[in-house]
Amino acid sequence: MLNHVMLGSNDIERSKRFYDAVLGVLGAGEPMRNVAATGHVRIFYRHDGSTFGLTQPIDGQEATSANGGTIGFRCNSPEQVQQFHDVAVANGGRSIEDPPGLRSGNMGPIHLAYVRDPDGHKLCAIHRAK
Repeated sequence: MLNHVMLGSNDIERSKRFYDAVLGVLGAGEPMRNVAATGHVRIFYRHDGSTFGLTQPIDGQEATSANGGTIGFRCNSPEQVQQFHDVAVANGGRSIEDPPGLRSGNMGPIHLAYVRDPDGHKLCAIHRAK
């Protein structure tokens, strides 16, 4: 259903370093860098049929995180959920909510980890247990 997700950043190089490390855990390689005609820098990670982008806000205002918004990244194992979390924290992210681990819910058991990136965007690493 989704083609891409784009987040704003107030420091595109800091965000690139963070997401190079974190998305590297999921197998994403070096992103494509684009400079728009306006001079705004955009970074695009493409992996496994998805695109994740970072941009300097084109309206010239400060980038802000969405209150209530979460970007979920599918992981292949509980260990990858933990690694995503640990790499995020080691690269300037902040662990939030409950510690990474197994949760029970209406959709069955899932492994989750929540972090905020350096700009405050909420990220979730998720693996659905079978």
